[in-house]
Amino acid sequence: MSYMMMLLSLASFCILAGLVFAVPAQEKRIHHQADLSDHAHNDAHGFQYDHEAFLGKEEAKTFDQLTPEESKDKLAKIVDRIDTDKDGYVSHAELHYWIKHRQRRYIKENVNKHWNDYDKNQDGKIGWEEYKNTTYGYYLDQEFDDIEDKATYKSMLTRDERRFKTADRDGDGIATREEFTAFLHPEEFDYMKDVVVQETVEDIDKNGDGKINLDEYIGDMYTPENGESEPEWVQTERKHFSEIRDANKDGFLDGSEVAHWILPGEVDHADNEAKHLIHETDTDKDGRLTLSELLDKMDYIKISTITDYGGMKVDSHDEL
Repeated sequence: MSYMMMLLSLASFCILAGLVFAVPAQEKRIHHQADLSDHAHNDAHGFQYDHEAFLGKEEAKTFDQLTPEESKDKLAKIVDRIDTDKDGYVSHAELHYWIKHRQRRYIKENVNKHWNDYDKNQDGKIGWEEYKNTTYGYYLDQEFDDIEDKATYKSMLTRDERRFKTADRDGDGIATREEFTAFLHPEEFDYMKDVVVQETVEDIDKNGDGKINLDEYIGDMYTPENGESEPEWVQTERKHFSEIRDANKDGFLDGSEVAHWILPGEVDHADNEAKHLIHETDTDKDGRLTLSELLDKMDYIKISTITDYGGMKVDSHDEL
């Protein structure tokens, strides 16, 4: 069961117990693609990653419910917003900026969504005790005895406390809005890099030796079913592990190698996604996109972060 599913289960249990609390939208761990998409970037299995990168995760969910004409009208409005110099083309720079903008907006909205759930005394700050008691209070009183996987939930609490204390830069046990943002989205803050790497290693390192071997690396992404042959993308990942990820060629990924792999500061995934989207939709190969080209690839664009995954709202409040 993933970290997210466990948190959701915890929330459900407490609701059944007559308690009301909110569980933050945390992932099992921080992925290097977390804010572009929750899906793997693997075109062989569809274009959902690109859909969410172009449209944005939350609002993409509604795009597929639109009629073809409504979809075209909405896409035209989105393209007009992206085309900041109004020359009729979407350049790489404009697309890159737009995707980064969608990431920032998603983070801000995510923090706002959870803030009031945890700031119980409404003093504009969230203490560790407020967070802990809101999320785990009932089960702390029961010492987690009502949960089947007691050890795992205790581990979740330990991880939350470690991450919270790292985000709490002044060490006063209270998170400002910026510190709470660092807690929920540590991949966006330089001073949180160590905890991002640590959580990633802990989740993938199944034998507990503090590093990631090839089997653990592949096993985190792919589990064969019914004797199926290994897909080509998995074979590519094996090569990436040995030729790129494992820089010192010792057969393992240590903390520094994991950092180079996952941290946004090391790789600009918004930039890569902008290049990928242009490559896939630029019919005349002039390095820029027109509305006509994007309409021709409507099925592809409907599953991209550029439109918030299909449900992008375009209004006066969505400022660049």
